Amino acid sequence: MNLCQPIIAICGTTGVGKSKLAIKLALHLSKGCPPWTGAKVINADSMQVYQGMDIITNKVPVPEREGVEHLLMDFKQPGEQYIIGEWIQDVLKAIDQMHKRNEIPIVVGGTSYWIQHLLFPGRLVSESKPRTPQPGCSTDNAVEPSDALANAISSLDPHLLLLYNQLPLQPPAASKDPVAAFQMYTLLSKLDPVVAGRWHWRDTRKVHRSLQIIKEAGRTTSEVLAEQTNEGIQVPSQRFRTLCFWLYSEPSTLAGRLDERVDSMIQQGLLNEIQTLRQIASSPRTPQHIETTLDSPPPPNTDYTLGIYQSIGYKEFHDYLASPEPKSEKAFKEAVERMKISTRQYAKRQVSWIRNKLLPAIDAANRQFPASVPTYLLDATHIEDHWDDYVEEPATQILQDFLAQRAMLDPSTLSSVASKLLKVDDKPIDPSSTLQRFRKMVCPTCTHDPNQPFMVNEGQEWEAHKRTRMHRRSATEKRG
Repeated sequence: MNLCQPIIAICGTTGVGKSKLAIKLALHLSKGCPPWTGAKVINADSMQVYQGMDIITNKVPVPEREGVEHLLMDFKQPGEQYIIGEWIQDVLKAIDQMHKRNEIPIVVGGTSYWIQHLLFPGRLVSESKPRTPQPGCSTDNAVEPSDALANAISSLDPHLLLLYNQLPLQPPAASKDPVAAFQMYTLLSKLDPVVAGRWHWRDTRKVHRSLQIIKEAGRTTSEVLAEQTNEGIQVPSQRFRTLCFWLYSEPSTLAGRLDERVDSMIQQGLLNEIQTLRQIASSPRTPQHIETTLDSPPPPNTDYTLGIYQSIGYKEFHDYLASPEPKSEKAFKEAVERMKISTRQYAKRQVSWIRNKLLPAIDAANRQFPASVPTYLLDATHIEDHWDDYVEEPATQILQDFLAQRAMLDPSTLSSVASKLLKVDDKPIDPSSTLQRFRKMVCPTCTHDPNQPFMVNEGQEWEAHKRTRMHRRSATEKRG
């Protein structure tokens, strides 16, 4: 752990003021906090890396950034794949340059997965060292497979072996080619069934990346994670001295705020942005009016199932905008409601990641080195009325104490919400144990085509699914 180099991390759901807090803290630091001369914001939102499309990705408008520079934002084209390993490399370079200038990096975004792997290195499979290259092999990244992987490859059917040897550069879209999508998932299931159990067969991006990692490393992901566990990566190592803020809003209040945000996005021109994205995806050449929005045309081999096309709003309005029929008010309202539901569901997933993944890693680090990653929950439930009292003022004081390396406030005493939500269940966080959680299950009752199985998460989601009307109706039909 580098005790001399501090960074600030701000995470939380959409709609809680993360960017606003980052800007306010950067402005505070710009007034002088020796030896630090200022601060910059580093984007940790996987959608805001893309150029243009400011509404659909919820970027803070430039005038509202109050002159604070934002890095790793607006520099990728729609459809480009930008994975976590690339972001880690880019953000480490940016942080190093800032520290050399005595500037404080403020890493902010809703992609807590990125933030977690920035703070705690060595837990990405792609960070593992590959095996020795095969002698005489002309391919730069071809490596000698492990015994376990070699045995799995030798048992593949000819068509799966061909797919493994000629893995496409980009994954197929499950909506357009479900046969190819499931075939790729079947290949992963044969090579690494444990990892395949984590993904839905329709999540072709993750399935494809898992297969790429296997080929690059010459080992299955399960082997790599077992090796990391055996090496003792149960307590995370740390890259920096980190102060972490979690902005949290009570769900019922947040839901209303998110619904209002969707309405506001539509008023600001969301549908125009989606139409522009659709035109880029459907045109082999970028139209002139689109080039004024995006600095350069999309690169070759662009995959429009990746990148910004995963943003909430694009798929929700797809049927409405693609329909040849005259647009009806009813269809429009249904699309708006789908977007609101997706936004609320995304916020729930963001909280779930923080509570089930990020906080346990922080807790493990703090148990080994007390207060090494001080983490504070700031109650952003009523930010319209209590922003200064509940968010900005306590965050500023905590930041000052952190940089001065003074005794810091107990995080659990900040609020009753903090006391409750910062408690972490005692559960293993080593890589192999983590791999076994949140697995997908195939529901044979609701699966009507074995090549397109119906899958849900095990545990609570599985139990809830068995009580649904769809499941009960399918069970009745199969019995009849």
